Amino acid sequence: MAVAKEKQKEQEQSFLRIIRETRTELRKVVWPTREETIRLTILVIAVSAAIGLFLFVGDTLFIWLYSQLVGVVQ
Repeated sequence: MAVAKEKQKEQEQSFLRIIRETRTELRKVVWPTREETIRLTILVIAVSAAIGLFLFVGDTLFIWLYSQLVGVVQ
């Protein structure tokens, strides 16, 4: 019984230590400003749209080429 209580106490101390260390690390984080967040969000959306457009055009081109090749074979 005493061993189980000691183990539980060690787990609680370990958990509290993890929480303290996490808080300490979060204080060291340099958070982006609102302007940086907005600018980077717009950049991510723009790059995603550009890649999506590129893939759409490429896919459309390959479908057209495939249909042309299948038409030649038949």
